[in-house]
Amino acid sequence: MPSPIEDYALIGDCKTAALVSCSGSVDWFCVPRFDSGACFAALLGTPEHGRWLLSPSKGIRSIRRRYRGETLVLETTFETESGSVAIIDFMPPCSDVPHLIRIVEGRSGQVPMRMELIIRFDYGWVVPWVRRIENGIRAIAGPDTLHCYTDVNLRGENFHTVADFVVSEGQSVSFDLVWSYTYGSVPQPADVKKSLMDTEAWWRRWSEHCTYNGEWKEAVLRSLITLKALTYAPTGGMVAAATTSLPEKLGGVRNWDYRYCWLRDATFALYALMLGGYMEEARAWRDWLIKTVAGKPSDIQIMYGLAGERRLTEIELEWLPGYEGAYPVRIGNAAYKQYQLDIYGEVMDVFHVARSFGMEPDENAWQIQRVLMDFVEAKWREPDEGIWEVRGPRRHFTYSKVMAWVAVDRAVKAVERFGLEGPVDKWRKLRVEIHNDICRNGFDPELNSFVQYYGSKELDASLLVLPLVGFLPARDPRIRGTVDAIQKRLVRNGLVERYSTTSTVDGLPSGEGVFLLCTFWLADNLVLQKRFAEARSIFERLLDLRNDVGLLSEEYDPDTGRLVGNFPQAISHVGLINTAFNLTFAIGPAEHRGNP
Repeated sequence: MPSPIEDYALIGDCKTAALVSCSGSVDWFCVPRFDSGACFAALLGTPEHGRWLLSPSKGIRSIRRRYRGETLVLETTFETESGSVAIIDFMPPCSDVPHLIRIVEGRSGQVPMRMELIIRFDYGWVVPWVRRIENGIRAIAGPDTLHCYTDVNLRGENFHTVADFVVSEGQSVSFDLVWSYTYGSVPQPADVKKSLMDTEAWWRRWSEHCTYNGEWKEAVLRSLITLKALTYAPTGGMVAAATTSLPEKLGGVRNWDYRYCWLRDATFALYALMLGGYMEEARAWRDWLIKTVAGKPSDIQIMYGLAGERRLTEIELEWLPGYEGAYPVRIGNAAYKQYQLDIYGEVMDVFHVARSFGMEPDENAWQIQRVLMDFVEAKWREPDEGIWEVRGPRRHFTYSKVMAWVAVDRAVKAVERFGLEGPVDKWRKLRVEIHNDICRNGFDPELNSFVQYYGSKELDASLLVLPLVGFLPARDPRIRGTVDAIQKRLVRNGLVERYSTTSTVDGLPSGEGVFLLCTFWLADNLVLQKRFAEARSIFERLLDLRNDVGLLSEEYDPDTGRLVGNFPQAISHVGLINTAFNLTFAIGPAEHRGNP
């Protein structure tokens, strides 16, 4: 059985990522080859589908772990009956090929250790040809090759590579796992000690740029480091999560591939990065967006690959049993074909936010925005599939219409505030028309709340975004009524559900965890309503849901006390950063974006 989701820590080099369990097992090693996927996939099934275990072989009394300072270098300490050892796991940034380095340091006594490396390519489908080389092994299967460099004697057992060794106090033993294309040059082993020093120094230099010095500095910085680790350095694209098919309900079917870049995450992420002091990363994210959405507005997708790939065909992997019985396991994401009106507002808002923060302009941005505005003007009245990618029929989702209003509003402000050229009088009239349509059809007087879609009696946590984008003031009675209704009907154990999954809107079996981003949105609304004590209480509850190394998944299951959904989830950490700023400063991202 794989470990609970909350038992994992993230390491990465800003190109690849791996998850390490607290038991010393690397259960997910994802190399973005664009046309393929993970070298390891045990997190989705059983160890037979790939893992790399390194731990004491007997007598474990306690385990504790931490990131070493303000870095992405993980240290796990095992106390055993015969002594203690620490395993240091990291991936050196800026390397030509990904190195996953594991160092075993003897801290006291003598500790027997066990190493078991099960190499499986293509999501556990392919068993490679493994052969011994002078300082380790080489595993080859088609285009993929892994080298494991070490001085420890390795041997084969039943298509596994294993080793047994003893580490004494003061002794250090290292392993360097390196992926490369089979037909390229053979990668050289790393200078392990130098790589560790360089990696720690690189992350500390990066962390020094953090501008947040408030009460929650540790949580904010850890979240910013996580966002950096989920960013693909060559392109600037940020994946939603490092994993696929970790379930939103244990044993359920809501299992999606999140290793893609969602457009709607852009504005939230941009605020988090710029407020946090990381203008370079924000600029790279904006530039990725410009290159990715270029073309016909009707062809814009809700998500793309790391380099802007558009074809994200969804496939079910029948040979993988799924995480804790959740099935099917999916790669690719069929939602990329959906029509979601809200992304046009998100894209327009990204450019507006970038200008507002003084980011140097891109000559192509306004040309793209003008074309997007023509599309929004022609299409805003049509139904869509909505923010949550429901697999039911298209509807007139209130949030989608609001984001169409955002698109027009930001176009007007581009002319009014930044002197760009455009038919501003026509856009002002359109802005009023969309606003009136939403207030007339998206608000239910009997519920005293905005509703999920026109004519519905259902609520939706996305409605919490209305004051955050400036559609109506946070103290407007309709917004207050909406917040109150959501607190009464969508809050479970103090945390917010996206919507009622027992309704017919989503076309899937009912049941999922509470959505962490939506709970951050609730806290942001309470800040705007000056209900600071309530907002702070919710925020601190969310902080308590982080695992021992400060990471959050997409959702949380209050019934089992488990993190669920893909992990770690970028948008959850974006929410944490933005809410911390909202609670710390008089004008945080909610106030700033709400008064665009």
